[in-house]
Amino acid sequence: MLKGLLIAGSFAALFSSCDVRRKDVQATISKEDSIAKAQAMAIPTTVQLIDSAYNFGKVTEGEVVEFSYRFKNTGNKPLIVSSATASCGCTVPEKPEQPILPGETGFIKVKFNSDHRVGNAHKTITVISNASPAFPELQLTGEVLAKPKD
Repeated sequence: MLKGLLIAGSFAALFSSCDVRRKDVQATISKEDSIAKAQAMAIPTTVQLIDSAYNFGKVTEGEVVEFSYRFKNTGNKPLIVSSATASCGCTVPEKPEQPILPGETGFIKVKFNSDHRVGNAHKTITVISNASPAFPELQLTGEVLAKPKD
């Protein structure tokens, strides 16, 4: 009798502990899911690019070029930038973490590392947001000159 009660108690503990863990995972997934859905369903707004292209001129190989592209939320809803990606790993964009309110100006900061990139450079930055029409691609161009030989 005692042995049966211990076995039943063990099974009950096992099932309840598994259930708790499963609920934790479900809660985590549903929170992440909710955030993604909220961003995806964000009400569209409009954007005006102040800077859509930047030519950094000539730099010596190894220099890091930094530029902040400016844009303005011209709509009447917050502008949410969900991602900013570059056409090459040598170019790293940073998107604003907070929504850009109507009438405000935001920035996409970009760093281009010219190390081992001798020649003409032409990089594009793709921005995903709730702007309609879609956020235009940003352009970064210039020329990287070889380091002088010692």
